[in-house]
Amino acid sequence: MLSKWIFADPEVLILDEPTRGIDVGAKFEIYTIINKLADRGKSIVFISSELPEILGMCDRIYVMNEGKIVGELSREDASQESIMKCIMNSTNSKVQAVCQQDNREVK
Repeated sequence: MLSKWIFADPEVLILDEPTRGIDVGAKFEIYTIINKLADRGKSIVFISSELPEILGMCDRIYVMNEGKIVGELSREDASQESIMKCIMNSTNSKVQAVCQQDNREVK
């Protein structure tokens, strides 16, 4: 399916979990194709739940939690720790808001 869209030569390619369920060799081939497209100036939106994959492939990372963007990181600023911090900060804010509604204190 990926090859069908690549041969259409789009300016923007949206890939949602393109390597899920694929063996390591095939993943490498997909990464190579994606890198070649990026080198040709194509814009690629790469959606993945695998942090090492994101860190290795992306120039800019948007972190989402429950359908909302909770962080934006450059490749230089991105790490597993910084991504998890974005998620935890958004989760902690929600917990604090619920507790404030119920007049409880967050410790």
